[in-house]
Amino acid sequence: MLKKYSLPDKVFELRYRSSPFDDVRFVRLTQGGSLYPCQKHYLKAYRNSVTNQRKDKNMKKGILWTAFIALAMVFTLALNVSAEEGVTDTEIHIGQWGPQTGPAAAWGSVARGTDAYFKMINAQGGIHGRKLIHHMFDDGYNPAKTKAGVKELQEGTGMFAWVSGVGTAPGLSVKDYLMERKIPWIGPSAGSLHWITPPQKYLFNVYPMYATEARILCRYAVKELGKKRFAIIYQNDDYGKNGVIGAKEELAKHGLKLVAEIPVDMKEGDLKPHVMQLKKSNADAVLLWTNVTHAVKTVGISAAMQFQPQFLSTSTCSDFPLMMHISKGLWKDVISATFAELPDSDNPLMKKYKAEAFDKYAGKDERWGLFYYAGIAFAEPFVEALKQCGKDLTREKLVKALEGLKDFQGISGKIGYKPFDPKDPSCRRGQNQSFLVQCLEGAKAKKLSGWITVTE
Repeated sequence: MLKKYSLPDKVFELRYRSSPFDDVRFVRLTQGGSLYPCQKHYLKAYRNSVTNQRKDKNMKKGILWTAFIALAMVFTLALNVSAEEGVTDTEIHIGQWGPQTGPAAAWGSVARGTDAYFKMINAQGGIHGRKLIHHMFDDGYNPAKTKAGVKELQEGTGMFAWVSGVGTAPGLSVKDYLMERKIPWIGPSAGSLHWITPPQKYLFNVYPMYATEARILCRYAVKELGKKRFAIIYQNDDYGKNGVIGAKEELAKHGLKLVAEIPVDMKEGDLKPHVMQLKKSNADAVLLWTNVTHAVKTVGISAAMQFQPQFLSTSTCSDFPLMMHISKGLWKDVISATFAELPDSDNPLMKKYKAEAFDKYAGKDERWGLFYYAGIAFAEPFVEALKQCGKDLTREKLVKALEGLKDFQGISGKIGYKPFDPKDPSCRRGQNQSFLVQCLEGAKAKKLSGWITVTE
């Protein structure tokens, strides 16, 4: 018989207690706290049984925890996969480059205009609760700097999309990089045919083609002004060459040819030899397809040489107050194509942007002019598409929303896209409208036409 020992009542648990005897241990078997001395082999068998039960229980707990952790990892991974780069619950990150310094610094206000536009939108609550975070950098109109800056922002911070971006050469330096990664680029601030020939699924043009502007200017000069001898001075890159293409195409329809084609490199300073060639050609109309500085020099040197053709300028030189200031009044009578409303327009959107974007967020020395609000015009289709995407924002949804825009009109001409077709440049063309203006005394603009649509 086992001898019973009484101990104070405590809790249900397995307890071991040393005995004065070498071969005895005490194990609590009842709730009442009674202990019975057992031989070691009985105790060992019992202890092993309890231990195994505990192991089974711990193993089940381990399996449950492992399953829970695995599910959590899968869920987290799914979230990371579905979360779009550059988008959080509260922010959308957008990149842009623009020359704040260098030979094309006059066009730097484009990016500053976009920045004020986004700040205006953020002050109104953003888009579906998200603020537009604008990442702008100065590339100095240097393609190498453009490429380095885009890669740094894209691979470092992560941009959802890119908007505007001044210059054909800078844009070409990053086009393939963005398209290979399926990163949307909306509204390049340049009218290059490269944006749409061939079309790219994630690239949406807004700016009228430079070739289109040249065609409109030549057509007007032939039909309305009776001009017959056309020459062009052009920047020796894709931007300038697009102007040459458009001029040749339009003049051929009227049985005319260019009497002079004068290229100029970005870094050239002395344009007297170039203007001398223009004068020798006896041109009665000269197309200006250069940067602002070279365009002003061409007009100034021409005046000094008493060479007075009708100058016809691309929209890149259609900010008349700026051009009159730089040229000291010599820009008067120049005819330009343009792509957006005039600065003093009664257009309700222009008044809104002037009051709520420019007046509130522009820098102290900033000027309300075409280049500045061009930064708004190039971003308007992007903002409209973001609104249509709803809260669940992805790049593919953005592309679909943009493709659904038909005759959308903000402060520029009508803009529209179509579902992507690699054989149809018009699916990504955007705007194919411009109107003509002439510079008057006091930098005023006289409208020579309404919106002109060019169909190929």
